[in-house]
Amino acid sequence: MTDRTAGTLASVNVGLPRDVSWRGRSVHTGIWKRPVEGRCTLRRLNLDGDGQGDLAGHGGEQRAVFVYQLGSYDHWRRELGRDDLRPGHFGENFTVDGLPDDEVRIGDRYRVGSAVVEVTQPRVTCYRVGLRLDDPRIPALLVSHRRPGFYLRVLTEGEVAAGDTFEQVASGPEGMTVAAVDALLYLPGPSREQVARAAAIPALSPGWRASFTAMLADTADTAVSGNAGLGPVAPAPAWPGFRPLQVTAVAPESATVTSFHLADPAGTALPAPLPGQFLTLRLPMPDGAPLLRSYSLSGPPAAPDYRISVHREPGGAGSGRLHTAVRPGDVLDTAAPRGTFVLQPSDAAVLLISAGIGVTPVLAMLHALAAGGSPRELWWLHTARDAARHPFAAEADALLARLPRAHRHVRYTSPRPGDHGNDATGRLSLEALAALAPPRDAEAYLCGPPSFIEDLTAALVELGLAPARVHRELFSAAPAITPGIAAAPAPRPHPPDGAPGTGPPVAFARSRLSVNWGPGYGSLLELAEACDVPVRWSCRTGVCQTCRTALLSGSVRYDPSPVEPAPGGDVLICSAQPAGEVVLDL
Repeated sequence: MTDRTAGTLASVNVGLPRDVSWRGRSVHTGIWKRPVEGRCTLRRLNLDGDGQGDLAGHGGEQRAVFVYQLGSYDHWRRELGRDDLRPGHFGENFTVDGLPDDEVRIGDRYRVGSAVVEVTQPRVTCYRVGLRLDDPRIPALLVSHRRPGFYLRVLTEGEVAAGDTFEQVASGPEGMTVAAVDALLYLPGPSREQVARAAAIPALSPGWRASFTAMLADTADTAVSGNAGLGPVAPAPAWPGFRPLQVTAVAPESATVTSFHLADPAGTALPAPLPGQFLTLRLPMPDGAPLLRSYSLSGPPAAPDYRISVHREPGGAGSGRLHTAVRPGDVLDTAAPRGTFVLQPSDAAVLLISAGIGVTPVLAMLHALAAGGSPRELWWLHTARDAARHPFAAEADALLARLPRAHRHVRYTSPRPGDHGNDATGRLSLEALAALAPPRDAEAYLCGPPSFIEDLTAALVELGLAPARVHRELFSAAPAITPGIAAAPAPRPHPPDGAPGTGPPVAFARSRLSVNWGPGYGSLLELAEACDVPVRWSCRTGVCQTCRTALLSGSVRYDPSPVEPAPGGDVLICSAQPAGEVVLDL
């Protein structure tokens, strides 16, 4: 195409990361940028004198330079009633005259100064732009007003300066603008055809392509399942809150594991769970408030009842109550099957890897594969202490015998004399996995103690599995995502400091904590943080859905309203407050 002037570089802005105090914590961020005089060298990863504090969300080859427009500055001055906004305020490296988000296309290429750059993606909204502008609404406003700004990849390094023009040298192949692509991911009702077009743009960054690919792979009703591009989704729970289920059988599975079968007291069929999901129980205690405990379903997903299998933990109040006091005929309050750690439809080989009681969700997956006579290549890798602590050994072997391409490898870490049924001794390691040589393009499902999951995840990636193909389930709270926050020792979850709240109870099921809501908190996220409950968030304004959490019971209200609602049964804790008693899967 013929070169044409598309805009002018009004200001070049750089800044190195620094620590900023925020809500009693330290944020490491490079969002404070200042204009520089004269020419500046633009290199493959950034401008000289510039840096990013959180390389997981900013910077790198696909996000070397962030661009924001003078036209958007004018818009925000009017919209926010501010006269203090200056180049660099939105964290951009290039403040430009022209190049609006609703005209610039992903894949457009420009010559600016002696450099050549390519548009790769819209800005991923996060809380730090709100921190910089001292207005927490900004991340959501950037999306809802369709003014995100965009990133550039550097094709040819060179020097740039204020006053240089942007000469367009190539056009994005699908003709999709930055604003349109941003809306496909973050705004409700994306067109499947448009998502497919966006995913096909070669210049679009791998992270955004992966999000759109996930959206295309999700064949469920989006009104029910939510946006797969913003994180794993599952169907809405089969019933709200808790319902009574009756214990129909109690069966020992090993020296330390007992199974409990649950059915509807009236005899009606229970909704089928997805293989890998869990139940949350509200266990009555003789001398205190009920306990909330979650246990993976271990039986065939199509069975008429639910089976959970519980390891007796030394000193464990919940497992102790189940093992010693629950008998057939007892009724337990039970939340509907939940969880996104589920067997995904695929033709790829599947690795089911577990240790100890982590066998339960992958056993449900094995049941599902065997019931369907799956032709997929299957690897069953399990670690137990010894034969007495190896639950479901015969059951798993019988299921594996029904699958024509199944491989079995069981290890005992401390076998006793006379033990049999194991294929090797010791823990599963990188070296052991390498010797087994599972397929590198397999889908892996891991469940077990945290150290086991971390070690095996690293081993699988080392052997060549893509990280996105390694699916993990933790029985405890998930690791926190708090971008840019300085690492600090994590205390056990606890009631917040100060006088107890007088509002409705808020229970954090995985953290085994229940506290009362108080007026000093703006959101359930803020309450969780005050209790040191591990949380996951990024934008803090209801856009990115990183904070999406299963709402096991109760209801919430939103302020501000999220850009796109969470899927049924979930809640965006960053902007939600309890409308009554709630139970969260945190």
